[in-house]
Amino acid sequence: MTLPSIPPTLTFAPALAADQTLSPTLYINQRVKEMWAAGEQVYHLGFGESRFPVHPKIAAALAAHAGAKSYLPTQGIPELRAAIADFYTKRMGVDATPDRVIVAPGSKALLYAFQAALAGDTILPTPSWVSYAPQAHLLNRPVLQIPASPADEHRLTADALRQTLARSNHSQHILILNSPSNPTGQMLAPELLAEIADVCRATNTLVLSDEIYALTAHSHQPHVSISRYYPEGTVVLGGISKHLSLGGWRLGVAIVPAGEAGERMMAAVNKIGGEIWSCVAAPVQYAALTAYADDPEIDEYITECTRLHAARTQHIWRGLCDLDIPCARPDGGFYLYPNFDGWREPLAAKSIHTSDDLARHLLEKWRIATLPGTAFGAPPDELSLRLSSSYVDMESDEQAASLLARHRSGVDTETLVRDHHPSLAGALANFRGFLASLHE
Repeated sequence: MTLPSIPPTLTFAPALAADQTLSPTLYINQRVKEMWAAGEQVYHLGFGESRFPVHPKIAAALAAHAGAKSYLPTQGIPELRAAIADFYTKRMGVDATPDRVIVAPGSKALLYAFQAALAGDTILPTPSWVSYAPQAHLLNRPVLQIPASPADEHRLTADALRQTLARSNHSQHILILNSPSNPTGQMLAPELLAEIADVCRATNTLVLSDEIYALTAHSHQPHVSISRYYPEGTVVLGGISKHLSLGGWRLGVAIVPAGEAGERMMAAVNKIGGEIWSCVAAPVQYAALTAYADDPEIDEYITECTRLHAARTQHIWRGLCDLDIPCARPDGGFYLYPNFDGWREPLAAKSIHTSDDLARHLLEKWRIATLPGTAFGAPPDELSLRLSSSYVDMESDEQAASLLARHRSGVDTETLVRDHHPSLAGALANFRGFLASLHE
């Protein structure tokens, strides 16, 4: 006799009961690939993934350790932590020692683990990366957004931080900073970092400094870590995904402060890691020894790829400026954050009232994939979008390798961007067409 199948009654945790949607960045990438598969032309400005080839030395190191299959220490193998500490000290001016370094399968896992380990509110600039607030919500942590306005390019100020902290009911806080920023591409100036450090020191606020884009600075402004001004209260986070185009390898890094507080944080996060991810994949850890080595060839490769990221991103920024679309100049990474509030009335006539409406219209009507500002914590009626330069004209691994080879053949970056980026040109042309359509 076959018994009937009775589905279980499911009750979800509060955060998931309210929202089981996919991460906006993952969703837009999935949607664009579906449209490509259907033969549609889409200009993919919606997903941030550094697309350049794996450096041959790092690829060889991974292959050489393909047989490494044992569990490793959750905190990371000692020789890798020593290499990371040396790298951050020399290359980024961050005080680091091996015992204060932990690795995980991506910096996203570490950001979640630190929020899980520590009590208090999560304090976020507006706009901020799409996963910070959802991670806090999964943990039932209160999130306070620091208000900002497109009128001043969403500038973070010490006063705005101070006023936001005053709204908190907790005696301890976590401020998550991201410089260069996803979504704006902007970096926080040293003088501002010093002011923020003073506020945090006076209010028992720990800083999670997400510096994943630190080595992709565009050269007109140097990257400075807030840990220089607030070493006792800053956790520096990073990884190999952006400057070495190794996002899918999933290796993130965190460096905790020196002293007792840092030791307690390390113990807590190490415990969380032991229960959730056990360890970073063994072959990846051994290959990362090469990635973090003091190797001039790899250093030059980082510089080369960053030069191309900068050229492509700055070209889009200049194109937006030519169209009189307000957009802060990006300082690093491959992101831009234009605002369309100036077209609010003609957009409303087309039933476009929110950034979600705007992003949907651009994708379906103009085949431009973007992300709405709401994904980054902006108010729905603020008509801001996040653009990424990283995928356009490098949709396949072959296209990415071809662009790099063309640059190495002697084509300067200006010519490369102008004459060898048809999709980038097409996207800007469609933005022009979109704006023209608002006056029809």
